[in-house]
Amino acid sequence: MNPFSLRLGPFSLRLGPFSLRLGPLLARYRFLFSVLLTMLPFLPATDISATERPPLHGRHWMAITGKPLAATAGARMLENGGNAVDAACAMLAAVSTLHDSLGWGGETQALIYNPHTGKVVGINALGVAPTGATAEFFKSMNLKYPPEEGPLAAVTPGTPGGLMVMLAEFGTMSLKEVLAPAMQLAEGYPIETQLVLAIEKNQDLLRQWPYSKALFFPHEGRRPEFPKPGELFRQPDLLDTLQKLADAEADALSAGQDRKQAILSAYDRFYRGDIATEIVRSAREQGGLFTMEDLANWEVKIEEPVITNYKGIDVCKLTSWVQGPAMLQCLNMLEDLDLKSMGYNSARYIHALYQVMNLAFADRDFYYGDPYFAPREPLEGLLSREYGRDRMRLINWNRNNPDIRPGDPYPYQGEVNPFSDLLEKWSNLKRPVEPEEIAMSREDLNEAFRRGTTSIQAAGEDGWAVSITPSGGWVPAVIAGKTGVSLSQRMQSFVLDPAENPFNVVEPGKRPRATLTPSIALKDGKPLLCFSVQGGDTQDQNLLQFFLNVVEFGMTVQEACEAANITSGQMRSSFGRHVAEPGLLTLVDEVPSWVRKELGQMGYEMTFVKKNSGPITAIQFDHAHGTLWGGASNHGEDHGIAW
Repeated sequence: MNPFSLRLGPFSLRLGPFSLRLGPLLARYRFLFSVLLTMLPFLPATDISATERPPLHGRHWMAITGKPLAATAGARMLENGGNAVDAACAMLAAVSTLHDSLGWGGETQALIYNPHTGKVVGINALGVAPTGATAEFFKSMNLKYPPEEGPLAAVTPGTPGGLMVMLAEFGTMSLKEVLAPAMQLAEGYPIETQLVLAIEKNQDLLRQWPYSKALFFPHEGRRPEFPKPGELFRQPDLLDTLQKLADAEADALSAGQDRKQAILSAYDRFYRGDIATEIVRSAREQGGLFTMEDLANWEVKIEEPVITNYKGIDVCKLTSWVQGPAMLQCLNMLEDLDLKSMGYNSARYIHALYQVMNLAFADRDFYYGDPYFAPREPLEGLLSREYGRDRMRLINWNRNNPDIRPGDPYPYQGEVNPFSDLLEKWSNLKRPVEPEEIAMSREDLNEAFRRGTTSIQAAGEDGWAVSITPSGGWVPAVIAGKTGVSLSQRMQSFVLDPAENPFNVVEPGKRPRATLTPSIALKDGKPLLCFSVQGGDTQDQNLLQFFLNVVEFGMTVQEACEAANITSGQMRSSFGRHVAEPGLLTLVDEVPSWVRKELGQMGYEMTFVKKNSGPITAIQFDHAHGTLWGGASNHGEDHGIAW
């Protein structure tokens, strides 16, 4: 006989010879038990929690990304003496080759901590709208937004340039060394079920584009024509392109150029040489707008990040060409609240997060855009503490407000808003809705908010740390001729009507305001966290909660990656028809009934999913012990390797 037994049906507990019936006690002390259950998440995490995935521990280095094979590519660089930038570039090349929700013609966004300067720098490798891509052009096609797929959805490729500039400026290894794992994968790797399913789901679109059809359906005349899971997936054209880059570097080295100059010679071959010629030729053949000047004139920007301090921690994000500053706005508003006393995922805590996120994202939807184009985004006002405190006064702490609108940050930087007339009319509730938007299912809405991306984190014992969220060129993608490069779909993130966002109207040479948002947090000038996530518009929602899980609720990095998050559908999607659903709150199934009831009474319309955390990948730096902790959410194929 087991000396300890617990039977939940009749509520009885047996401890050896002793028996205690719990039914009457539960009835009498129901309130007390509910309080105890509510408190459980706030007990020390190491005492009660068990994550589905084990945390990573490392003393020397760590590499985490969206695919196991790509994590191995990063680990190989670190094991061979490279730094975290070398590893991150190898992982970026690998995930692009593995089509992990992105391809080589997509875009790359990165933050890099440089231990020699003690500073974080931003990498802006987002492509631009090509010649002829104007609002009038797309309106002439009876479109409300630029297309979601196809050659007209593509901005200029950014990932190759971003990789090569990062490597040249901050890495230590050669381009040939960093590309070697990706070249081996392009030669042939066992294709995963996830990619096979994506090809099958999108086969009608892929068959429309001749070079995509040739790549993704290698078994013409057989059933199925697309690869089977585990089959060697070969990309000879991409392999040839990568070899050309390595050859350009080798030729430059032979001519006496140094390491950096040699890598940039490969950059020139991609954007101004024979590779660019084939990309432009094939894009135009398939109906695109690219010109040689579009590729030649594009350049990677090395930028200063925007930073806010939350309770002694500096949180760094890229600037207004992505949505990252919205998380900083949230932190500015939340800092004065006692979040811990509210209780993790209590109704009060969820309400606070939801309202604050919607305030910040309404600003994102109206004010964020390419900072290299006029008008200049009012970031100084948006990130001012006074503006955040005034925005907080709009919150009804007893009920959800489905009509949260952008604020006016201009007075907080001593200026007058040039778009006050547009601001006055802006509302998601009053926004005209097309019939197809009404028919859009909740599943489709969730998918629109979580469009393809992957994430990359790397750190080494020499102090370098990198966070990247590359994206674009996901399946279904147009393959650019014999280059094997899959083109971006980021054009759809532009708007055509200034009334929606006067800073993000499509123009040739302009970057669309993207969702991609790497993050680095510093404590006492040293890295504390590298973290990012896939998921389109939900990225900074999930990253905000991850950060608070660690900082406010004391979770380990793996616990914070797996923790139950909430997401809002109130902001406008950056994809497709740019839908919004004011008042929509997505929760995980495990949320207790009393929390659901209270949120319902506050006016929320709730949907439920099994998991809602991203997936997030992250590295935490334990300076007290000189070690690294790594985490990845418990869904998807994200994987890390440490030593």
